[in-house]
Amino acid sequence: ECILSGIMSVNGKKVLHMDRNSYYGGESASITPLEDLYKRFNLPGTPPESMGRGRDWNVDLIPKFLMANGQLVKMLLYTEVTRYLDFKVIEGSFVYKGGKIYKVPSTEAEALASSLMGLFEKRRFRKFLVYVANFDENDPRTFEGVDPKKTTMRDVYKKFDLGQDVIDFTGHALALYRTDDYLDQPCQETINRIKLYSESLARYGKSPYLYPLYGLGELPQGFARLSAIYGGTYMLNKPIEEIVIENGKVVGVKSEGEVARCKQLICDPSYVSDRVTKVGQVIRVICILSHPIKNTNDANSCQIIIPQNQVNRKSDIYVCMISSAHNVAAQGKYIAIASTTVETADPEKEIKPALDLLEPIEQKFVSISDLFAPTDLGTESQIFISRTYDATTHFETTCDDIKDIYKRMMGSEFDFEEMKRKKNDIYGEEELQ
Repeated sequence: ECILSGIMSVNGKKVLHMDRNSYYGGESASITPLEDLYKRFNLPGTPPESMGRGRDWNVDLIPKFLMANGQLVKMLLYTEVTRYLDFKVIEGSFVYKGGKIYKVPSTEAEALASSLMGLFEKRRFRKFLVYVANFDENDPRTFEGVDPKKTTMRDVYKKFDLGQDVIDFTGHALALYRTDDYLDQPCQETINRIKLYSESLARYGKSPYLYPLYGLGELPQGFARLSAIYGGTYMLNKPIEEIVIENGKVVGVKSEGEVARCKQLICDPSYVSDRVTKVGQVIRVICILSHPIKNTNDANSCQIIIPQNQVNRKSDIYVCMISSAHNVAAQGKYIAIASTTVETADPEKEIKPALDLLEPIEQKFVSISDLFAPTDLGTESQIFISRTYDATTHFETTCDDIKDIYKRMMGSEFDFEEMKRKKNDIYGEEELQ
């Protein structure tokens, strides 16, 4: 919502942004001080002295990293919201196999030394990666007999004679699919996902992921500032009493007895429970540790992916770990957040394989969230509802949703270049003086 309010303001729309919370970012906020996190999860008492100063903590409610070459980074660069943020590269990505964790190779040398694959497997995998790097969906000469819109990914793996372990690690740690459904779909999307991973990795070398200092809550605040620069108005702590509808179309929002009139409305599912449908659940467990995660080379930030069939599940389990190096925790403390899509009536048991990797855990905060998708696409009502944050560990699906809402509102595709031009129209003159 904050990104859209920024983009719409740049597009010359008059934007009023209201939030019933006292902080920016709704579901994806970073909570500070630590006392507030204890309150939010109804934990008795206050954080122990050993946790340091409460205000040194900024704890994300929803763990995600940014793909260095991904859509959100492009949005940040085009809108120049990057000037309000500092990023650090996540030190490594790990994958779980047979009860152990291994580093996802990030260079050719690492791939050759990795114990994830045998020697011949490595050669075949390398061939496959070269194929992916050269693959260009607009140039059939790069297809080598593969039809990107028809050939399944299963067949592409067969073509390169890749074994089950390599398939697992490619699909889940590189293409970042949460389930194996992708195997029987046309290969174009998977190949593009692996390309995104490789290109993101190429930018910084340690891993393809970035994370903002002071936590993810800085992102919505950055876009809120963008909106404000273009004349948008923000109101925090503003209770929403009613969405006013006339003849099936939104005409305003009622708050504290007054109605703010509008032509279009963007909101998350929590404001319009009658216009969304539940599509699943995610469990997230925020863990405070006093040590880096074992077998990660003492990294102060990392991601661990537990592919579903390693733990007899349908969906992967993820761990995102960050620390005091990112100004989100007190000195010497680490925050690890485990998350996965809920499949059974006992979600805490489902996430146990991840928590076992984190022991000893000093304090944990468990949340189980319903996932909602809009049943009303806004065509008539002009109410545009975002989807709940899913279990993925990066912002690509969120950006797809932003582009989808943009298209439904504006009737045209979201175009980065167009946005750049509009910005120059408004700012072009002053810059020169």
